Amino acid sequence: MLSKVVSSLALLALAACALSRPPYIVGAAGPWKQGYGLQNLQGVELAVEEINKAGGINGHPLRVISRDDEGDGTKAAKIAQDFVATPSISAVIGHVNSSGMLSAAPVYDGQLAAVATSATSPDLTGISSWVFRIISSDSLNGIALANFASKFGLRAPASVAVLYENNTYGRGLADSFRRSFHGDILSLDPINADLPTAEPYISYLKTRKPRIVFVAGRVASGLKILQEAKRQGFNPIFVGGDGWQGILADTATSEGAYIGMSFTPEDPSPAARAFVASFKKKYNTVPDAHAALAYDATKLVAQALKEKGPDRRAIRDYLHSLNRETAYPGLTGPAYFEDNGDPVGMRFRVLRAHDGQLTVAEAR
Repeated sequence: MLSKVVSSLALLALAACALSRPPYIVGAAGPWKQGYGLQNLQGVELAVEEINKAGGINGHPLRVISRDDEGDGTKAAKIAQDFVATPSISAVIGHVNSSGMLSAAPVYDGQLAAVATSATSPDLTGISSWVFRIISSDSLNGIALANFASKFGLRAPASVAVLYENNTYGRGLADSFRRSFHGDILSLDPINADLPTAEPYISYLKTRKPRIVFVAGRVASGLKILQEAKRQGFNPIFVGGDGWQGILADTATSEGAYIGMSFTPEDPSPAARAFVASFKKKYNTVPDAHAALAYDATKLVAQALKEKGPDRRAIRDYLHSLNRETAYPGLTGPAYFEDNGDPVGMRFRVLRAHDGQLTVAEAR
């Protein structure tokens, strides 16, 4: 018995010594006060917690220096400058949204590898050989959503009205959808992200009578559009992009809407079930695709640190070298990249909101 106790103590001592090695440090940046930003941050934190509980990275604890860029390009560029100027930072998880990443990318170029989580703008493709993203671009997502929406017109061409937030995300997704939709586009109108009321838009769309309304925007504007449509008795097929992931919080309003995203908490795979359970236990809320993407990005960067250590260029070269066989097997798909930094193996699927749950409507 005594020998078993001594052995256990010895193992604990060895673990303590291993984790007393200098930490590997990465930066993380995003709009943490926004709902989707908070999910990103929580995904990063959960991944770091799991990594360190499992003994760290080759015995080195993983530490994250987290900065809130508020989704603002100027702030994001300043934070990127700070990260680059901090020699102990080996890589960056983020930035989260497109405007932040577009501003930060030139700062990271030639200096520090950054893996964006939810930044989908097509303008990021090939922007720097030091910048990667774990999510597919709006170009691909818009094509997938347009192909899905076009199938509602198998007997006759479907008609669609497009509303888009007048920002990098909304314009890029709407443009890709518009170019790929097989049917009649009745209207294409910009909206404000902080839309005060959707009444004039819904009143106008009722006169056009589209079968489908595609909205390229985020949750706040999306909920107002859906709520106003229900108030006016306007019942087309509503389709939104990954920015709509949070609308399920309003069960009645989101009922029947189609949403394109990279991950659903209803994913039946063992890895997804374990992730959802751990996330709910830690944060008392259900993770969405933003959390899963950030979790995957963090685990991917940790894999690079495990293989190459904290050297910045070695991490960047390792990320470029990944292929189908060496990819990190993420919740959102195997993580490896084209030469332009876009992901190759990440999944994107269309889901339908029903009874407060998301079910797969189509996958690609």
